[in-house]
Amino acid sequence: MGWFGADKPLIIGHRGASAYAPENTLAAFELAAEQGADGIELDVQLSKDGRLVIIHDFDISRTTNGQGKVADLTVTELQSFDAGQGQTIPTLDELFESMGPRLLYNIEIKYFGWRDQGVETAVADRIAAYQLENHVLVSSFNPLAVRRARRLLPKSVPVALIRGSGLLKYGYWLADGEADHPHFSLVNAAYMVWAKKRGYKTNVWTVDEPAEAQRLAQLGVNGLITNKPDFIRENLGQ
Repeated sequence: MGWFGADKPLIIGHRGASAYAPENTLAAFELAAEQGADGIELDVQLSKDGRLVIIHDFDISRTTNGQGKVADLTVTELQSFDAGQGQTIPTLDELFESMGPRLLYNIEIKYFGWRDQGVETAVADRIAAYQLENHVLVSSFNPLAVRRARRLLPKSVPVALIRGSGLLKYGYWLADGEADHPHFSLVNAAYMVWAKKRGYKTNVWTVDEPAEAQRLAQLGVNGLITNKPDFIRENLGQ
């Protein structure tokens, strides 16, 4: 199917089916697949030893029983902590090995610096290693990361800028891609006209309310990023 071939909104599990299982864990990703999600959204960072690990925060204290910054800990150290229900912080390799081409992947690069730290290169390398170019979309709030990703990735891998309120709305002045990932509050009929003029496919975050999902579907968005893949799919009649 790919990211842009569907005739109805894609259902994308936000950090997996994170309303029901520990976020960004293999259990949450597997549950999203079981619930009928078309794909999953996940966050990647580099560990101290240069491995791509899947975790949202730069500090592990919110989502695990450990303490410390991701960048200061090796993969072995990171995986010694419980990420909830006996799950560990997975690596991107472990996810790709576990799920392969079963799902679409929205890989969000969690890096806000302006210097190249190698995150985008590592992501491009892992996508190529598992031959998942037709299944992956790479996104970031950081327009410089989006620009680096676009240079490194084949054209078959779309990239997207993630946008929220305030100054985050204007990141497209610095970089854009084949898709745009706005917060749902930014999306209305005027936005859709603007996005189509710029050639963007629109994947919206984070949509957990049925009425909001139905509104966005009627506007013609490409994808809905949700913590509740089963609930949103059921309420859209998919």
